[in-house]
Amino acid sequence: MRKGRWIRSVLISTVVAVAAFVAVISAHYHPVLGLDLQGGASVVYKPARKVSAATLNETISIIENRVNALGVGQPSIGQQGSDIVVDLPGVKDPKTALSYIGQTAILQFRPVLCQAPLYTKPPASLHLKKSQLTPTCPNPSAKTASLLQYVPSTSPLKATSASTALLPEYQGNSKKVIARYVVGPTLLTGNAIKSVFAAPQPQSASNQWAINFTLTAKGAPIFNQIAKTYYHQLLAVVLDGTVQSAPQINSTNFNGQGQITGNYTRASATDLATILHYGALPVQLVQQTVQTISPTLGAASLRAGLVAGIAGLILVMLYTILYYRLLGLVVVGGLATTFGALWAIIALLGHTEQLTLDLSGVTGIIVSIGVIVDSYIVFFERLKDEARHGKSLRASVDTGFSKAFRTIIAADLVSFIGAALLYYFSIGDVRGFAFFLGLSTILDVASAWFFTRPLVLWIGNTIDPKHYRWLGVPVVQVTQKPIAGTGVIKPSRRVVTKGV
Repeated sequence: MRKGRWIRSVLISTVVAVAAFVAVISAHYHPVLGLDLQGGASVVYKPARKVSAATLNETISIIENRVNALGVGQPSIGQQGSDIVVDLPGVKDPKTALSYIGQTAILQFRPVLCQAPLYTKPPASLHLKKSQLTPTCPNPSAKTASLLQYVPSTSPLKATSASTALLPEYQGNSKKVIARYVVGPTLLTGNAIKSVFAAPQPQSASNQWAINFTLTAKGAPIFNQIAKTYYHQLLAVVLDGTVQSAPQINSTNFNGQGQITGNYTRASATDLATILHYGALPVQLVQQTVQTISPTLGAASLRAGLVAGIAGLILVMLYTILYYRLLGLVVVGGLATTFGALWAIIALLGHTEQLTLDLSGVTGIIVSIGVIVDSYIVFFERLKDEARHGKSLRASVDTGFSKAFRTIIAADLVSFIGAALLYYFSIGDVRGFAFFLGLSTILDVASAWFFTRPLVLWIGNTIDPKHYRWLGVPVVQVTQKPIAGTGVIKPSRRVVTKGV
């Protein structure tokens, strides 16, 4: 009866691990690799001023929307103190992605007062007055227009919403200036936009795209008033001191909806729609550090981690088989089922909770191999100790596990508490190490109770005594020997099988 329970426990735990592994493989789920294993980009931002926790959380939420709009797989946006850390694993164009999330000013709609020529460094003989360097264009004469080429673009830090500014427009995400505009004070911010999307123009022969947007109930009448005031004039869409687009207003009543047309491709229209939709941030951010990791370097790190893990696993398996013989195969089976369950959990969390497996997590899993095997060694050595005291193998297995399990629980509890504290108080990659170490520790306890214990009990109660040597367990024969002249019977132990 007890053998049936042991077999069921082993079979159920094995089937659950294998079924979970097969299920995630069939669903095409796999562990999502972190930045250091598949390459990508990482950037740290710091608010330009001290802000509240609520403002910082709102900023992080908007950045998440921007990153998600880029289609980056499993990004990581978190907080380290007052800094915001953005990891973009697997991003194919880190420069473009970082340029999006780095656009940190409030989105503004500003009227174009006039267009200015591209900047030219003034000759040494030309001495411009401060008033001549002011970006204004009141009925510009030819001389005034020519002087604008020597006026530098307004710094983003000085391009306040209430003043006139001379702002550039760049070609795509490059630093090449293709146009400059003298813009007036801000008329409306990005908070007035409710939704926006890019779509192809149906009647366009050159496959041009447009940006369609819907205004909020509060922003719609303000936008209509702007359209009436600046009808047939250019309206600049400004973000972070840069003109993103300067479309012409061709209607006086938008009825809460509008369209930006021009020479937009699908990519440029989608880019502008993303900026319009996720443009407003409650605080300006200053870029602190930027790190980019090539896919080649990430693949090399992954390969090194896999080689280290597999080599360590093979050595551990060989050692346990050589030292514990048949019980070593129990270790192999336990590691296999634990690996299957661990893979399934990591893959599932990667696609549901955006859990990423980075190099520190691989290190945690490799370290956990030692923790798991240590539990087997504690059990097997306790079993051998019980056998040396003359107990039968069946009694040794049961008693040995009862005593060993308390040790296993104590050791794993210490490991889990350490991992939990490390996860709670640490930041960055250290948390990945702590998480995977803690997860492996929990699986170790489950494997010890539901797989190792019933399997060894079944083996101990099934194997013939003459084959005990294949378990590496010493078998002691106990005989009763009377002490001469005393009438006292003294037990005598004789080692029949030394084991290991």
